[in-house]
Amino acid sequence: MSLKVDISFKLNGVARSATVPVETSALEMLRDALGFTGTKYGCGEGECGACTILVDGASLNSCLLFAVDCNGRDVVTIEGLDAEPKAEAVKKGFVDKWAVQCGFCTPGMVVQATHLLNQNPNATDAQIRRGIEGNLCRCTGYVKIVEAIAAARDAAPREA
Repeated sequence: MSLKVDISFKLNGVARSATVPVETSALEMLRDALGFTGTKYGCGEGECGACTILVDGASLNSCLLFAVDCNGRDVVTIEGLDAEPKAEAVKKGFVDKWAVQCGFCTPGMVVQATHLLNQNPNATDAQIRRGIEGNLCRCTGYVKIVEAIAAARDAAPREA
């Protein structure tokens, strides 16, 4: 029998509580226990970025994070991304630039791109490519994805 612990955290702006086995990943908790299936299970080893979430404003792979590590923290998934400043422009860029094919990597890629532009609104194309290095796409290819993120960057006035 596994040791279970009670945790409390903010998920997409809403206070949540859960009782989870200590070995449960944040990804498993989000998808299986809480029903937030927008966060995808890809590799389970932190290599693909399909499970990217924001924790206290940092971009993290939820497959590498234990659920108990979310205790007392602010967690944002693709479902709660709308509160992030650049999210709408990023989503629009992905649609307008045809940066989605199968869509499996898209939630993690959109979370990462939004985080990148929130941190660096004036990111160059090279910085965009560098900023999404941990997120793999096997279908669309990175040209369209970089174009989408650049379009989101250019959708708002640049900061000085």
